[in-house]
This record gives sequence, structure tokens and C-alpha cells, in this order.
Amino acid sequence: MVIAIFVEPIQQVASMVNHPSGLELQLDIVSPFQLYFNPDLIIKHYQVWRLMTTFLFFGSLGFNFLFNMIFTYRYCRMLEEGSFRGRTADFLFMFIFGGTVLIIIALFVNLLFLGQAFTIILVYIWSRRNPYIRMNFFGLINFQAPFLPWVLLGFSVLLGNSVMVDVMGIAVGHLYYFLEDVFPNQTGGFKILKTPYFIKYLFDIAPDDPNYHPLLEDQPGGFDLGAGDVPPQ
Repeated sequence: MVIAIFVEPIQQVASMVNHPSGLELQLDIVSPFQLYFNPDLIIKHYQVWRLMTTFLFFGSLGFNFLFNMIFTYRYCRMLEEGSFRGRTADFLFMFIFGGTVLIIIALFVNLLFLGQAFTIILVYIWSRRNPYIRMNFFGLINFQAPFLPWVLLGFSVLLGNSVMVDVMGIAVGHLYYFLEDVFPNQTGGFKILKTPYFIKYLFDIAPDDPNYHPLLEDQPGGFDLGAGDVPPQ
């Protein structure tokens, strides 16, 4: 499903140059050589845009590209409209935290593009916050939402792909979930991840609608229903 990218840098980028994706790449306006994560170019040549563009390239047009676009849109939207509704600053801070940790890991694992790993982060956080939602995988198996990231990882294995990107996304997603949802609710726990005030000031200007009551499935943790009460997704 989410196809990992973990090959030698020159071979990987060369392959992507030969098979570019997106209108800009097809027109040779933008090259993957200008987008991939390269610490030396960032530090020595001040190409700081690579800290952002490494998350924006999903490979050549095809099944993997479309799959990542669909999953990124779907789970980003459900998080924003669900557990992050009215909390735009916290939503943005989740992006900053996840992206920062992925970049730190990429320094040690020689990974060039991080967009697919970030998609897995969104999937993982949503799945852990909605543990009782039942899902269907291509009509083959039924499972509850927390197993979704592992189903995607297993599918990558079946396709013979490296699972490094999936593992990175799951690890970073779990770190955020633990620090945000688990540890603060334990005995003696406290909130570690705090959205900076200036981000809240910029993005949380409008107050929440006092008449809005989120659906149970949109609340963190989901809701407990019988296996047959929730239609497959």
C-alpha cells in the first residue's frame, strides 16, 4: 500500500528524474534533484526549502501516487474535522512535531523523501483515536481501526517493498499518540507537547461554536459498539 523508498540516494533520485510526477515535473519545471532531503545542501548551501519539499513528492504517477494522495486527504480531513476540530493550532503543531521527528530520523537512515511516512503518521493517529471503528480491506478482511497501519505495512511486505517508511511513520505516530493521549492521562503524568502560544495566537483566533457537539466517532478514542453496528469503511 504505502510503498517504502529506501535505496541508494543516487539510484533513487535518478530513477525519479527519469519518471517524474506532477505537471511541474513533466514540464521539467521542477526536478526531484531540487526537492529531496539532503543535509549537506541544506546546511552548506542554505537550500532550506528541502525541509518542506521532501514531504511533497510521492514518486511517479501511478497507483502508489494516487493511493498516497487519497490517504493523505482522507485522514488529514478526518483528523481536522474530528479530534482537532476548533484546534487549528494544535493540528498544525502535530504536523510540525511529526515532520521534525521524521527529519531527525532521516539523518540516520538515508531517506530522501518523507511524504509517505507522514501519511502513515496521520493514519496511525486517527486509527488510535478511533479504536472501535470497523474497516474493510478490499473486501478481503475486516478489522478494527488500530490495525490499519499494520495492514498497510503487511501489504507492503507482500508486494516485496521495503517497510522502512511504514515503520518510521508508525513509530513517529505512536510517539505523538503516547505523548499527547496516553502519558498525560496516567497517574503522575503531565502534558509534554504544548502548542506554542504564538501559533495559537495566529491560528486559534475564532472561538469554538458553543452549539457544536461532535459525533461520538469524531471524538478522541471513538466509541464502543458491537462488531456489527458499524458498517465497513
